[in-house]
Amino acid sequence: MSDRTTTTADQVATETPPLAGSAAAAHVDAGDAGYRKDLKSRHVNMIAIGGAIGTGLFLGAGGRMANAGPSLFIAYAVCGVFAFLVVRALGELVLYRPSSGAFVSYAREFMGEKGAYTAGWLYFLNWATTAIADITAAATYAHFWAMFSDVPQWLLALIALSVVLAANLISVKYFGEMEFWFAIVKVAALVAFMLVGIYLVVTQHQVDGHTPGLATVTDNGGIFPSGVMPMLLLLQGVVFAYASVELCGVAAGETENPEKIMPKAINSIMWRVGLFYVGSVVLLALLLPYTAYSAGQSPFVTVFDKLGIPGAAGVMNLVVLTAALSSLNSGLYSTGRILRSMSMAGSAPKFTGVMNKGGVPYGGILLTAGFGVLGVVLNYVMPGEAFELVVNFASIGILGTWAMIMICSLFFWRRAGQGLVTRPGYRLPWAPWTQIVTLGFLVSVLVLMWLDGGVGRTTVACLPLVAAVLTGGWFLVRRRVAETSGN
Repeated sequence: MSDRTTTTADQVATETPPLAGSAAAAHVDAGDAGYRKDLKSRHVNMIAIGGAIGTGLFLGAGGRMANAGPSLFIAYAVCGVFAFLVVRALGELVLYRPSSGAFVSYAREFMGEKGAYTAGWLYFLNWATTAIADITAAATYAHFWAMFSDVPQWLLALIALSVVLAANLISVKYFGEMEFWFAIVKVAALVAFMLVGIYLVVTQHQVDGHTPGLATVTDNGGIFPSGVMPMLLLLQGVVFAYASVELCGVAAGETENPEKIMPKAINSIMWRVGLFYVGSVVLLALLLPYTAYSAGQSPFVTVFDKLGIPGAAGVMNLVVLTAALSSLNSGLYSTGRILRSMSMAGSAPKFTGVMNKGGVPYGGILLTAGFGVLGVVLNYVMPGEAFELVVNFASIGILGTWAMIMICSLFFWRRAGQGLVTRPGYRLPWAPWTQIVTLGFLVSVLVLMWLDGGVGRTTVACLPLVAAVLTGGWFLVRRRVAETSGN
């Protein structure tokens, strides 16, 4: 197949049959060729669950609870609604035209190569920094066990990166199977925690000298012990917790019958957010005073540790370690696909477009892993601050990615109104107001990051630098982009 990113309508009709209810689009990405449709319904459904349950909940909730108190559940609920709207918008685009390039491919179709270039590299920024957060979290979790307490954090981070990288390079089938079982472990652990938590609240069983219930909240400053502002200022960190929800959209390009599988997987995200995120945080607030939690330990481990059940805290710590490795695995998978789509269009290095015999774009995966190695160095230099530092930069990438998805959705809605494309039956409701309100929310999160001061303000202040790097990069690749597209 040619390196050209667009073909004639006749070619598209023969190479990529459109889904039922969609227009016979005249756009196809060269980056979609060569993938194997090895992801089954159970894989995609559990990838959607895994994307909604990650390091941001298992590790990040501890420090956020300590800062904002029980009001953290409001932040998770608000961000969860917008995360669902983003993935619902992506789902509509996926059913219009499945692509492993996902929103980068849609940005290319509706916004041109500059849009695709921007969307792709913002997504890479997201996952390159998230990979650092994940290996940092994995190393932090490992220190829970005495056998690893004397092992340097940077070495544990390197081991975590090496193990997941090796597994990710085999084939998409193995990736899907790993994510399936990772998600099973995470869901089982959260269900077990919630059952135990509900039992403790109902029976008034003491936890570390505290009687669970509403009194745990009301006797310790109420829902907003430090006021409303700390909760608002945590929104950028909570957005990070939902960073993987768009993963099921990327996986659609390697899925059979996405028109049947994707709506079910995406729709289930909403109730999972309500049950696992909001429900878990409410239970955490009822079981122990918010001051009992800390940034250095998973709040779920804290609860089981305080209960004094032999081995329970260790098992839960193993679960949250799994969550960190799952997130890292997902990041390597998705950036590999996104970078290949960009490489075939000329806006990413040529080596990121290379595939192995298993249909895995290993060049892009290795590039992301290379930034993970920088995370190992960061864990060596400043192990105490590594997680929060990279979470803020990852949030910038997430905000940019979500914004690009909603902008693509707006362009798609406008073209549908002009009769140029046909919207599938599965749609983002209340368009275009949904996209506009979501974009306004994303801008407000940036403002809150600035108001938070510290690392958050430093991160926002780096936006002009990010823009300058993207602009400079475009001038470096634009000739190759033009040659690849034949313009």
